[in-house]
Amino acid sequence: MIYPNTPSPLALYLHWPFCLAKCPYCDFNSHVSQSIDFDSFETALCREMTHMASLLPHKQPLSSIFFGGGTPSLMPPKLVARLIKHSETLFGFASNIEITAEANPTSIEADTMLEFHHAGVNRVSMGVQSLDDQSLKFLGREHSVAEALRALDTVRTTFDRVSIDLIYALPDQTPAAWQAMLGRALGLGLGHLSLYQLTIEEGTVFNTKQRRGAVMALDDDRAADLYEITAEMTQKAGLPAYEISNHAIPGQECRHNMIYWQGGDWVGVGPGAHGRFTSLNKAAPNDPDVNNETLQARTTTLVRRSPSGWLDAVAKKGHGIDKIYHDDAHDRATEMVMMGLRLTCGIDLGFIETLCGPRENWLDNDGLARAIEAEWLVLDTTSQHLAATNEGRLRLNHILSIILL
Repeated sequence: MIYPNTPSPLALYLHWPFCLAKCPYCDFNSHVSQSIDFDSFETALCREMTHMASLLPHKQPLSSIFFGGGTPSLMPPKLVARLIKHSETLFGFASNIEITAEANPTSIEADTMLEFHHAGVNRVSMGVQSLDDQSLKFLGREHSVAEALRALDTVRTTFDRVSIDLIYALPDQTPAAWQAMLGRALGLGLGHLSLYQLTIEEGTVFNTKQRRGAVMALDDDRAADLYEITAEMTQKAGLPAYEISNHAIPGQECRHNMIYWQGGDWVGVGPGAHGRFTSLNKAAPNDPDVNNETLQARTTTLVRRSPSGWLDAVAKKGHGIDKIYHDDAHDRATEMVMMGLRLTCGIDLGFIETLCGPRENWLDNDGLARAIEAEWLVLDTTSQHLAATNEGRLRLNHILSIILL
């Protein structure tokens, strides 16, 4: 948890926008390119990182770095090493920094990840997505189950912390089929699993097919059945849910994503990257009569999505920021409630009030009472700790619509 009067952990997100192929379910900022000028990207990423660091009110060490995409395992290891070194020079590193890279589970990329380890990466998140070959074909993946398992074995020879992603609630997926697949995944003995229900996002190939009448995912009721199976099986296996879609042995949670979910600070670098961080309110930075917390503002940076457009912008301005926002207290409270209720540990309403003002300004008490009565939320009236139940996390979007002003 992020607490008042203590520095927020700082994270760095680096976006690599290129993939070998575009998956039909993916709405991330990813592009297929036959030619990539790696030297130009190295220069631009370092320049933009330097600019982003200059926006922070003070220097503080990084608690985590996350190479996301796209497919970061397609990056040259020397580029990864250069970015890690530059980030250490700019920010400094916390003693237990977590440095994660996403990877495709192919043998070539698994070998590359061993070089990433020498560059400083200490955690790998592998996009296995399914342990069924037919499902992998449906999802447009380039690898087979056998190849994914071989790649996983290779990576685990070097990395102590490895996670895999799986997607479930595919069309016609039965409870028995998902139980078997999840049981196989749990049998791998990993410390972390990211288990996502298939959702049909705007602008994807799956969305186009669905609009034409195809059934691309399970209906909500059957998907909820699989969610309940997931919660029960992972709990019994010692990897309980710590977030709606993420499960870990205690102590193996993804520290980078916890910073997102707990309203911490991160800098976003690369095409399409977002950043959100606390900055000083310049209006009264030296007024001793003003509580320090009231001097904080929340800054959001949105970077240009087009790789070529981003390169041009960085060459001209030193950064590719397309939009920058300064959120008010209401915006920050909304963010902390929306993200924090995804976590099984929930949120501290008193802490949010300390940062954002009285809850009457951002929380609908009548809606909160209805959600508690329905047993979707649980509130400890003494500690002011609020958390969603398993039933609540199934309908979190609805809950947020009735409790937030």
